[in-house]
Amino acid sequence: MVYMMRATNEGSAVTTDPLPALRQMGLLTDLDLHFARLMVQLAGSDPAESSPLPIADGLGASAALALAAALASHATGQGDICVNLRQWARRAQWSAKAAEIPAFIPPLGEWLSAVRASPVVGRPGRRQPLVLDRRGRLYLYRYWDYERRLADDLLQRASVSSEAVDEAQLQTDLKRLYPRHPQLTGPDWQKVAAAVAALKRLCVISGGPGTGKTSTVLRILALLTGQAGARPLRIALAAPTGKAAARLQEAIRAAKPDLSRLGLQPEQLAQIPEEASTLHRLLGARPNSVYFRHDRDNPLPLDVLVVDEVSMVGLALMAKTVAALPPTARLILLGDKDQLASVEAGAVLGEICAGAGGFSPEFRSRLATLTGERLPRGRTVTSPLADAIVLLKHSYRFGATSGIGALAQAVNRGKATDALALLEGMPHEDIAWQTLADPAELAEQIAEPVTAGFASYLQAAQNNAGPVAVFERFNQFRVLSALRNGPFGVEALNRLCEEVLHRRGLVNTRQDWYCGRPVMIVHNDYNLRLFNGDIGITLPDPEDSTRMKVFFLGSDGALRSFAPARLPDHETVYAMTVHKSQGSEFDHVLVVTPNAPSPVLSRELLYTALTRAKQRASFYGVPEVFAGAVERRLRRSSGLRDRLWVEPRVSSERAAALPTPPA
Repeated sequence: MVYMMRATNEGSAVTTDPLPALRQMGLLTDLDLHFARLMVQLAGSDPAESSPLPIADGLGASAALALAAALASHATGQGDICVNLRQWARRAQWSAKAAEIPAFIPPLGEWLSAVRASPVVGRPGRRQPLVLDRRGRLYLYRYWDYERRLADDLLQRASVSSEAVDEAQLQTDLKRLYPRHPQLTGPDWQKVAAAVAALKRLCVISGGPGTGKTSTVLRILALLTGQAGARPLRIALAAPTGKAAARLQEAIRAAKPDLSRLGLQPEQLAQIPEEASTLHRLLGARPNSVYFRHDRDNPLPLDVLVVDEVSMVGLALMAKTVAALPPTARLILLGDKDQLASVEAGAVLGEICAGAGGFSPEFRSRLATLTGERLPRGRTVTSPLADAIVLLKHSYRFGATSGIGALAQAVNRGKATDALALLEGMPHEDIAWQTLADPAELAEQIAEPVTAGFASYLQAAQNNAGPVAVFERFNQFRVLSALRNGPFGVEALNRLCEEVLHRRGLVNTRQDWYCGRPVMIVHNDYNLRLFNGDIGITLPDPEDSTRMKVFFLGSDGALRSFAPARLPDHETVYAMTVHKSQGSEFDHVLVVTPNAPSPVLSRELLYTALTRAKQRASFYGVPEVFAGAVERRLRRSSGLRDRLWVEPRVSSERAAALPTPPA
């Protein structure tokens, strides 16, 4: 419990309610305060009595509950699954010593005891509004339940091997579908991932850009069709957003002809779908509801589910997806564990992969026999999840001389000095650095790259090249920012881009809906089937060139157009946040970071921005701020990692310590 202090004329101190003070400091919101009051009321206390008592008079139970509930509410809004009261108390104590937050913290045990004694707080397994575990993590019950169910489902799937695998056929197909690549000097982890997916009901494949996740999963599906027998496999492809689903679909369609050249039969090819959907559409989203049509009681009619871009999937959606899959079906998860976590609560992929680093000895031996690869020994891990995860390590896109590849490694490892040396030294042609000047000069600094990046698509739009060609050129370049607001946020950057392009004669901003204006939908419209993140481009109506329409390119390649007045809430999108760019790739990205530190800046954000680029990445920023972001790693508070990696080990150790039963 935190007691905010203020000095009296006599030099002594009296306590004041910490919640309004924390609200003023931006550590709580009005919603958090309302939730705290509700919990106090449900606990049977008078909200007026929720102010903390001086420490000499003992710990106020209502005050303890109010503060803990407010922090738990705020945590989920910040992407955490829970609030760790022990860590928060240590943080507040350190801040008090640093004179950042004038605070006094009574004994943590006293705070935890008061919270645990509340009738609205239950131990794990009891259905109460709040759940407090033995590590001092306080959850809203719904998130505790999502976390428990997801962990249980994943561990169960990882523990079970797929039945009736023809290992002789599998070995033959692996050799045929994964010929040795000349660039490889170590194990072919794509081949290993395919074997894991064939043997297990759960396979998690994580890798950076260019490591071949999509081509790997396509060949995995080819392997599985060879094991299917007489009944064709029911396979579905999904991703968290429409953009990600469209990219997965395009990649599958582009790579599928390669399978014919590798000897796949037409009836096997026919089983591999060419369409991908969003997870919400796959599960059967219900408007204005958190429930889906498909769930544990009404599972999806599938044998195999492939989910791409899993780093973007929050805890709630992942728990519901796994629950809706039949127990006998295979689940294949693809993503990059080092990317930004979901905007929703949770960092699911990162925590699933947290303990990955080697297979169990028995499974490693089995994989080595099937694949012919020499697999390194990993550390001993007792969680069954260890045998279900493969980390792809070789990038076929960014070779040894790639600046993007080298910079991505430096950022991921937190090597700020190395990252800046790569950028400022400019030894590579595919990365560039520009030190930011005064915000007033930003338009001049970005004028040339913005003009060069957007000229091609705007000229195509003016020359009536057709919506598909315009979209193709528009997706070659994008400006990315960490922030929405402020002089370096996307709102300001979009205005600057329009000004630059207007001065160069490429757009006419005197009209709201000028030819070529790109917009992003920011609120779902289920009637129009336009959703948050969908991007449209303003072009002349083919039937009446005096009118403008906004064209959207669907994940199935179909074009739809709307009158501007019909669109739901939207914004201009020459620049977009790094979060919104996830699931997309561009030939060239221009990344603008602010000239002062910000809580949102982290190595995960920089890595995600960098890896949106296929050919070139340009960074505009201040060296000290960039270095600070590389050194800062985001950690979301959660118990999922412990459930997946620590608790199975503890259970195993306890079982090993039990006496051997008599024969």
